[in-house]
Amino acid sequence: MRERDAGTREYQRIRGCLFFGFFGVFGCFGIFLFPQSVAAAYPTLTYRYHHHLFVINPNGEPAWRAHEEVWFFRGTQIRPPQRFLVDGDVIPPLPDGVERSTRVAWNTDAIAATISRKIGAALDREAGTVTIGKDQAGKIVFEGLGLTGLQVDTRRAAALTVAAIEAGVPDVILPVTEIQPTLTVHDPELAALGIREVVAIGDSNFARSPAARRHNIAVGAARFNGHLIPQGATFSFNEVLGPVNAAMGYKKELVILGERTLPDYGGGLCQVSTTAYRGIWEYGFPIESRKNHSFAVQYYAPQGTDATIYPPNIDMKFVNDSPGALLMQTHVEGDNAYFIYYGTRDTRESEIVGPYTWNKRAPPPDKFEYTSDIEPGTTRVVGKAVPGLQAAWFRIVRPVNGQEKTEPVFSAYEARPNFTQIGVAALQLPSLDVPETDAGN
Repeated sequence: MRERDAGTREYQRIRGCLFFGFFGVFGCFGIFLFPQSVAAAYPTLTYRYHHHLFVINPNGEPAWRAHEEVWFFRGTQIRPPQRFLVDGDVIPPLPDGVERSTRVAWNTDAIAATISRKIGAALDREAGTVTIGKDQAGKIVFEGLGLTGLQVDTRRAAALTVAAIEAGVPDVILPVTEIQPTLTVHDPELAALGIREVVAIGDSNFARSPAARRHNIAVGAARFNGHLIPQGATFSFNEVLGPVNAAMGYKKELVILGERTLPDYGGGLCQVSTTAYRGIWEYGFPIESRKNHSFAVQYYAPQGTDATIYPPNIDMKFVNDSPGALLMQTHVEGDNAYFIYYGTRDTRESEIVGPYTWNKRAPPPDKFEYTSDIEPGTTRVVGKAVPGLQAAWFRIVRPVNGQEKTEPVFSAYEARPNFTQIGVAALQLPSLDVPETDAGN
């Protein structure tokens, strides 16, 4: 069992001051000493666990706060004598130096209940049970699913929430207890390679995907189930994925082809590569190759955590520098995809901070194109308007033996217009110079 609770560490508080430098010294180091005034408007809070972001606006949670009466004598808080406590609206004259006021009293029970409802319901899960072995042909097989258990500590999260509000800090690192699954490895060779626990898990959500995209995600993810990465080896997503065509079971679905989005075999496979990438990136494995999509795609929020692939030109690669081999188990259920990496954990620590976004741009004007690829007189949408932006994440890695490193990950997303093709006969086509650029899906 391991608890990821960086939000309670001193270095995390100080780092918060560095990242969010718009609040003062008292905000960083005196967070419980100077409560906000009753009439204050509170910042919207972002709760973080790995790449998962949850937003709660305290101003929309009236049950979080109430007013309490406080008394001071020459600046020091006191418990007032009973004679000062009277019913009615008229307060008798107070002795010199005695002051009465009100302040916000935070209801941590109500805060914890909100966090449980809005965050715990999405993150919390039971630890899985999995048995790993080999069949008669020597193929690695799994019985069960080795997802780690997750439990948000809502009481501690509520205390961190109060601390953040009082300090004017907009971010809270969620205290989450991670519980290893019940894992049994029957094969002695796998055990000798260090397959003994869950090292990392990558996950993504593909809600609102069409049927063909869902099919391709399931087919693509299955290609990696049972794949073993030796210690010290460089993993190539494209090498394991293999050919992408109808013979491999893929259907045509939208992929990014230059400035157009058109159906092609394997549309949706970037959901698989992004899922694989997130787990190893968050754990702290060295990333050899990663590229973002040319424009921001809804399935890969928060932006900057995606990894597009387009064999053979664009790949996702990383180095297994853990103490042993890594074994992949993939799983697709409902709207969620998972990559579970089994192996041997080391004592490295890693955290990701972001996204920082800038250079946001509105979509350009609508675009039209004549083509003979569709029936004359018909139209086809080959692109929907998407705003542009740039995004940055920072990964802080503290290796087993070595100096802490901060690694930036930058992503630039184009602004795209609504793009419509108009079908015409080939002889009617005007002269067009429309080059194809790099692609992703």
